[in-house]
Amino acid sequence: MIPSLHTAGLYIHLPFCLQKCVYCDFCSYTGLEAHYTAYIKALLAEAETRAEAWSNRSFDTVYIGGGTPTVLPHDLLIELWQGLERRLPIVSREDREITIEANPGTVDTLFLASLHEAGIQRVSIGVQSLNDHELALLGRIHRADQARRAFQMARAAGFENMSLDLMFGLPGQQLEDWQRSLQQALTLAPEHLSLYCLTVEPETPLAAQIASKGMPAPDDDLAAEMYEWAQDLLCAAGYRHYEISNWARLTAEDERPDLMVPALACRHNLKYWRYESYLGLGVAAHSFDGRRRWANLEDVSEYIARCGRNQDTTAFCEELSPEQQLGEAMMLGLRLIAGVSRRDIEARFGVNLMQVYGAEIERLVQQGLLESDAHDRIRLTRRGRLLGNRVFAEFLR
Repeated sequence: MIPSLHTAGLYIHLPFCLQKCVYCDFCSYTGLEAHYTAYIKALLAEAETRAEAWSNRSFDTVYIGGGTPTVLPHDLLIELWQGLERRLPIVSREDREITIEANPGTVDTLFLASLHEAGIQRVSIGVQSLNDHELALLGRIHRADQARRAFQMARAAGFENMSLDLMFGLPGQQLEDWQRSLQQALTLAPEHLSLYCLTVEPETPLAAQIASKGMPAPDDDLAAEMYEWAQDLLCAAGYRHYEISNWARLTAEDERPDLMVPALACRHNLKYWRYESYLGLGVAAHSFDGRRRWANLEDVSEYIARCGRNQDTTAFCEELSPEQQLGEAMMLGLRLIAGVSRRDIEARFGVNLMQVYGAEIERLVQQGLLESDAHDRIRLTRRGRLLGNRVFAEFLR
């Protein structure tokens, strides 16, 4: 699908956590409660600064992520949301998708109800596991029963579009552990599921524990078995696999033959995979306007200070060549189960895709990692989903 030139996504980064998970290498911090109010003020100041450059577009998706956004008091979150609505061209309620990430250990029904009443329609709950021993291993602050209660509280607060995040391929995790966790998640009937294979990032406590033999390294073959099993289970349970790590519950609307992704897919994240424009606000937030990519600095105090002085918060910025843009559009688009349309790519970039990447595509088809259908779409095979990074590397020269 060729992206709209008139809409964009908005990402808000709230980098605060009560406790840092052992696997996490995201830009997030603990012990900064004293900065909460000043940070919200700084975010709104940055929004005002960026507004003019984005005034020719409207934001039809907003994603409030972290960190743990729900460690902030609900009145600050509402102040943030209402301030964004006043400063930026966000589309009307019926045409937008507004998502907030939530940690099960930081919410209650009144908190969630206030967010829903303010206009946030979608909540993504970072469950990660429904096995208590795995939650302890990961350094999560909640237990499995708290995760189930958080989901039920969000339903009671009025949320009708909910997503759960789960992780597999954990150190010492057995197939039956993963099966139990995912089957319990399905009993909650979420509209959306994100299933992520654990990546052991350098410089994290988890990496140090594995290096010191204090914890076993994840088993890649077993993780692949877990992923394959999950694909089959979720298909049988009425979910459509639309991106390597994401599934959405099927609805009547999904019977439309022209619908490339399910109706309950995360519209905001689709902007990334479709290589569309998005503006990121907050420390470490990334932005992309179609030809340039930039990111904010990571230090919270410096970010607050610069916003207070109306100074630029950009840490780096790069202009992408047409060749880079084409390669990145292919890499990201192939994450979608529907793959990419040759016609759309060629119309967007003004090139013949097979002249640019014909050798790579043919080689990957021969290896059983890519396939092409009669409608001119190129996509990963089921085996290719397990070896996605090998495929994506072929398009990044």
